[in-house]
Amino acid sequence: MTLPKTTTPTSDMNSKLDKIGLRAIAQNLDDFIARATTGRWSPRMLLEQLSEMEADDRSRRSLERRLGLSGIKKFKPMADFDWNWPKKIERDVIERALTLDFIKEGRNLVMIGQNGLGKSMIAKNICHAAVLAGYSVLFRSASALIEDLQCESPATRRRKLRTYGNAGLVCIDEVGYLSYDDNAADLLYEVINRRYERRSVIVTTNRAFKEWNEVFPNASCIVTLVDRLTHHADVTKLEGESYRLRESELEAAARRKKK
Repeated sequence: MTLPKTTTPTSDMNSKLDKIGLRAIAQNLDDFIARATTGRWSPRMLLEQLSEMEADDRSRRSLERRLGLSGIKKFKPMADFDWNWPKKIERDVIERALTLDFIKEGRNLVMIGQNGLGKSMIAKNICHAAVLAGYSVLFRSASALIEDLQCESPATRRRKLRTYGNAGLVCIDEVGYLSYDDNAADLLYEVINRRYERRSVIVTTNRAFKEWNEVFPNASCIVTLVDRLTHHADVTKLEGESYRLRESELEAAARRKKK
């Protein structure tokens, strides 16, 4: 059957729609036309359905992009968190942070505690909630952030620092797990300083602030770094034994029973 000259082939129409940014319609054109024909949509209703479809698609793609850039990766939801395991935990502080009010206020959140108490898990849940709320989020371990900024090109470093400075929320995980030189402290300070009184930072650490000089030996900026990090911040401590160690012991006991 020969198409009328006034009819644009579907493949050409898909290409044109995609070219002007109407990707959702381009990918579902035949279905969209069938629904419009069956439902006898008026021109106004057709435009309303088209705009709604495109808006939903763009929101979905934006969420996927922000999740990908965030670096959060896999994590357990807060529903799986055992609040009774830590010997000490300020539940009200953490639950308030999960509402994201601290981001609106430009405040920071610092969680201090030994390994295996759930600091990273909590931080990832907060970051994930922030992504869902529309914020741009960067979740990085301290070592990954420092390595990312230790680039040879000054122009590249400045560009990356702008990215860390302007993101809606930055989480620096595992400060204190490794030791660094004074240059690393300067880079961390630069990130904190760029966000100071502007945008929120989450930091998780297994070291008290008085021990940060051991993490960054000979660094002259540590006092100022900690001062700016904690000036507008909720600092909360978690105490207890490693939950991961407990899980490993339970799994080992279960395996022994099966033998």
